[in-house]
Amino acid sequence: MERRFRPYRFPLSFSRRISYFQYPSSSKYNEVRLRVLPLAPTYSIVIPAYNESARLGATLEKVLAYVHAQGWDAEVIVVNDGSRDSTGEIVRNFAAKDPILKLIDNPGNRGKGYSVRNGMLQAQGRVILFSDADLSSPIEEAPKLLSALEEGADIAIGSRWLRAETQTQRQPLHRQLFGRVFNLLLRMSLGLQFADTQCGFKAFKRAAAQAIFPLQKIERWGFDPEILFLARKLGFKVVEIPVLWGHSGGARINPVIDGAKMFQEMLRVRWYSIIGGYDGARPLAGDGRSAAPVAGESRKEKSA
Repeated sequence: MERRFRPYRFPLSFSRRISYFQYPSSSKYNEVRLRVLPLAPTYSIVIPAYNESARLGATLEKVLAYVHAQGWDAEVIVVNDGSRDSTGEIVRNFAAKDPILKLIDNPGNRGKGYSVRNGMLQAQGRVILFSDADLSSPIEEAPKLLSALEEGADIAIGSRWLRAETQTQRQPLHRQLFGRVFNLLLRMSLGLQFADTQCGFKAFKRAAAQAIFPLQKIERWGFDPEILFLARKLGFKVVEIPVLWGHSGGARINPVIDGAKMFQEMLRVRWYSIIGGYDGARPLAGDGRSAAPVAGESRKEKSA
């Protein structure tokens, strides 16, 4: 007698991570045909980019070569912030040769903060690191941040000023002065006791990233203090790690104009906190892939 193949039956709760065909039935079971789905990578590296055609090619060569040399299970994501040059084309050319590289295009030029948030929320890794496109902190410094996460931190931030001798090429004096004044204002207004909030080299466990970045409101240069303020508000452990850092020419920050804007954004963060603009979410459970928001509940409040 001929035996006919019948799809195996799994309870509905078991079918979350597999694809299936569902047939009309009143049964509490779903009929499924198994298909292996790709697992999420261990690491995601997010690189925001705006008109970076002059240096992005060299950056991608270094990052991709390092990832492969380390044998990392990783993805590299470039977020193109409405560039008017060939930034997107450069990424697509690299991606055609290396499938771990992905391109995300913003809807126009929205700012570095928007770009980082967009990349962090679309990243699939269990650990997500973002780095400036100029690699002011070399990608070889990443293990310092990753080690801090392995030792119990939720977030590890690179620091140029925790040990100033790690600066291989210092900023011009006027930018150093601007940075120190801005840091003092952050301590006074937001209570952030970090030596360096602005270094573009930060790593997050997935649960921390998925809890913080949906709440982020600042879309331009002042987003770093906001995400650190949110990390403290939600009770995440943040550690500051000294990293090698070298000033790169071509920076687009004007100390006077952008400094004034960043100060305004700093005040906005304080105002949002006062009026409850950051309420309505909590850290995500487990691997950070699912949790329902609870109004006004923080990590500390939940454990209390």
